[in-house]
Formats: sequence, structure tokens, C-alpha cells
Amino acid sequence: MEILIRIESRFRYDADNDRIRIKEVEIIRVVAFNGSPRREGNTAILISHVLRELKDEGIETEMIHLEGPLRGCIACNKCFESKDCRCALDRDQVNEWIQKMVQADGIILGSPTYFADLTPELKALIDRAGYVAKANNDLFRHKVGAAVVAVRRAGAVHAFDSINHFFLISQMIIPGSSYWNIGMGREEGDVQKDPEGLRTMKVLGQNMAWLLKKLNG
Repeated sequence: MEILIRIESRFRYDADNDRIRIKEVEIIRVVAFNGSPRREGNTAILISHVLRELKDEGIETEMIHLEGPLRGCIACNKCFESKDCRCALDRDQVNEWIQKMVQADGIILGSPTYFADLTPELKALIDRAGYVAKANNDLFRHKVGAAVVAVRRAGAVHAFDSINHFFLISQMIIPGSSYWNIGMGREEGDVQKDPEGLRTMKVLGQNMAWLLKKLNG
């Protein structure tokens, strides 16, 4: 008999001939960042479809809405001087979010398409977290990264590429899906009418879960 329970971490209890063996089972975590100014808009909906698949595979998930305004990197290079895994700008939540990224096994970055690219909030997180990671021996190396993009009509592939460029230079591993990770819709909730986009998110979640378990098995 095998029962999984969690008391701050997850443990496996095996009863065999009246003997109990206790073995800690590593929790796999994924943190997702919604870079849209709309907390429950199309970007958040697409991310939630990915997270649903991860949860079904027993993976712990969290979605964070990037509250602005967020300032971008100011090129002060203090993160390279201090090497304390923190950005010198400390008047927002970016350092808290960097720690979430460090603690996670997988990172999802989502954005609507703004003039064929990311929102400034997500770009600020990428620039500051990415530079801090580089200053501290590539903090995100070998983590799994997935991009999710909402779009009205066109420009999403460029935004998708911008996120993946961050993952690749961070030495992260990117799972694929049945199409590029894009959902189409303008008004809040419109992506629910894009069956191919939702299918892409579902497959992305399944593939991400598979990869995370292979890397953390």
C-alpha cells in the first residue's frame, strides 16, 4: 500500500510486512506570471488551462499577476557586485518574484501582444530577473520554461520569441506543444472561443508535466 501525504513537504509511506519505510518525495513546483494588466483576461485564462494540466499531474502551481508600474533594469550592475540574488531596485515586488522563480522547477511567462511584443511589466521582470540570474551563476539554468501569448490578430509570434529568447539565454529547457503557444481573442474571455488555442495550452501543460517529471524523477 502506498499513500502520499504532505506535511510541509511530501512523503511516501510504504507498509511492507508491518515495516514502515519513510522516503521524502520532491515536490515539483511551477510558477506562472501573468504579464497582462487584466488580472482575469485572456492571458490569465490561457495560463490557467496550462496550470490545470500540471495540477492533474500532481505538480504544485501558482499564478502571479504582475502589478505595475514596474521599472526596467537601470544598468547599475549592483547585482554583479553584491551577488546576493537580488535587484538593487527594491521598491516593488520583483525581488520577491525572483525568489519564486529560483524556488520553482518550471516558469511560465504570459503576455498579451502589445505592438507585436510583450507588455512593459513582463519585459521589466525579464530584464531584471535575467540580469540577477546571470550575476549569480545562472540561477535559472536547467529549469523548464514556457511562453504563453494572447493576441487579437497578429504579432504574437514575435512576442512568443521574445520570451523564448529569455529562456534560452538563461540555459532553460523549453517544451513544445501542438502549435505555438498562442490564443486568439480581443475582449476578456474571447480566447475561450479559440478551440485550437485551448488545445495548444492543454498539450503544453501535458508536455511540460512530462518534462518536469523526467528532469526531477
